[in-house]
Order: sequence, then structure tokens, then C-alpha cells
Amino acid sequence: MAKTSIAFFETTGIEKKYLKKKFDKNFELFFYQDELNDSNSNLISNINIISPFIYSTINSKVLEKTKKLKLIATRSTGFNHIDIKKAEKKNISVANVPYYGENTVAEHTFALILALSRNIHKAYVRTTRNDFALQGLQGFDLKGKTLGVIGAGSIGVHVIRIAKGFGMKVIAYDPNPNHILSDMLEFKYVSLDELLKSSNIISLHCPYNQYTHHLLNMNNIKLVKKGALFINTARSGIIEPQALYYAIDNNIFGGAGLDVFEGEELLKEENQMLTKNVSVEHLEVLLKRNILLRRENVILTPHMAFDSVEAVERIMDTTVENIMNFLEDKNYHKVI
Repeated sequence: MAKTSIAFFETTGIEKKYLKKKFDKNFELFFYQDELNDSNSNLISNINIISPFIYSTINSKVLEKTKKLKLIATRSTGFNHIDIKKAEKKNISVANVPYYGENTVAEHTFALILALSRNIHKAYVRTTRNDFALQGLQGFDLKGKTLGVIGAGSIGVHVIRIAKGFGMKVIAYDPNPNHILSDMLEFKYVSLDELLKSSNIISLHCPYNQYTHHLLNMNNIKLVKKGALFINTARSGIIEPQALYYAIDNNIFGGAGLDVFEGEELLKEENQMLTKNVSVEHLEVLLKRNILLRRENVILTPHMAFDSVEAVERIMDTTVENIMNFLEDKNYHKVI
């Protein structure tokens, strides 16, 4: 009997070792550190199943070259890196990992909040220079402050639970309110405008789609309570870039903790990029990123909120489960 071939892209050595233990001799496995895109799509011409991560671009051109592909098992919640319509046309199923890092992302969110509220990042840099002066490092308590959560879904709810542990007041904006949940966790649903006006800290936890594209923008950014902290561990496209820079430059945001930022996907191979012909788009992203890095009240982390040992294992376990259930004609996390 022919073996089922599976190609995993954007994998580390640890992930390769973990995944190899999950499949028996009936599978032929291929592992690649690089993302899948037009330039290397020949790798999957005779593959049955592929498993990419978020930086792969599985567009119409890539899918057109496939002959035996039956399943795309993305190791992510989002699937906007996959041409769903083309996959459906070619009768290729798509599966995702809907839940894996609710507590993981929520914990990183509070790592950013605490770093900003207590000036941990500034203190660290100062002490590396053997400077232990306290001037300019005074922080503020979270207890009694109002946290505005935009998107009270699985991750947002974990953020709310943590906030309650700090004694914070919580308000939330979500187009699909769950009033049983709000009663249990003692938070209140409000309009987006009211949230922006009332929050000491604003944290984004909604998905990125046509409805949330530039949800925060130049039209509503001036409603933000002066000096509020802004946290984004969701997607960069939820806030209009111009509005983000305007709010930081004009001290509307007292600080920002960003795990995602505009054009981050262009910078993942920055060292290699600097040896090649650099596009204007790359230079613009580099410039904006470096402007943010020079601000003492801005913390950038490299899209790592999801990246804990436990969360990565949950991603891989769910991916394996999706593949096995697809092959056995059982229920799996099917997108199409």
C-alpha cells in the first residue's frame, strides 16, 4: 500500500523530532525550515498533505502545481495565507487549529502590560549600564484601573480573568456579547467608543477580518483616554498604522506593547534581506519599526505571544489529530 506523504513547512528541529514520533511507517514525512511559496512549490507537486505555518503563502499559483494534494493542515488559527476558493475548486480540504494559546497569549499580554506599567524594560536597560537610579522609573498600580478588552472571545476571556486577579475593572467590546459570561466574571459590555474613552489600558483580542480591518483608525483614535496603554497581541491590521503612530507621537497612548506590527512578515529574514536588493516597501517597514524601537514607551516583541512549550505542543497535537481524523473520515477542525 502506498504511503501517505506529508510535507511540513516552517518547522524547527524540536518540532520535527516531536512530529516524527506521532506517525508510523505508513507515512512518508518531509520537513522544511522555509515557508512554502511560489519559489519552492515544486516540493509539493506529488504530496498528499501539507502543513504550513503563518508565513507560507499558499496562493492559486502554488495550488495549481499540486497533483495529489488532499489536505492543507495549517498549524495556525488564521487561514488568510491560504487561497480558500482555489483549494475548494481543487477539492482540497483545509483544517486549522482553532484553540491552542488562549492562556499563553493572555499571559504575554500581561507581561507587556506589567513591563509598561512598572517600567521594567527601562530599568533593565539602565541596570545593564550599572545605573541604579530610580528617577523616571515610577510606575502605577493595576488595581482599580480600567482594562478595555476588544474581543471577549477565548483569549479575551483569559485576559479578563487575569485582570480580575489584579483587582482591575474590566469593560469589553464584542459584537456577540455573552451576558452569562459577563455576569460570572463581573465585566461590562460597552460600545467601542465608550471603551476607548474610559479605558486606562486597551488590549486587542479580536480576529482580523473584513469587519475588524482598521477597527481603530484616525476617525476614532482621538477618543482614547489620554495616556492609556495600548496592547496588541492580535493582528497589526486591526489598527490603522497612521492612527498608531499618531497616538504614540501625540501622547494619546502613554505606552504601547506590540507583539505584532505592520509589515512584520517582511522582516523575518532581515539579515539575508540586507544582502539582497531591498525594496522600497522593505525599507519603509524597517524605518517604521526602528522609529518604534527608539521610543522608550514602546515595547516590541517578535510575534511570540503564542510561543510557549505547551502551546506549540498543543498546535502540533491538534494538527496531527486533524490529519488522522481526515484520513479516517472523522470530524476534524475543518475550514472547508
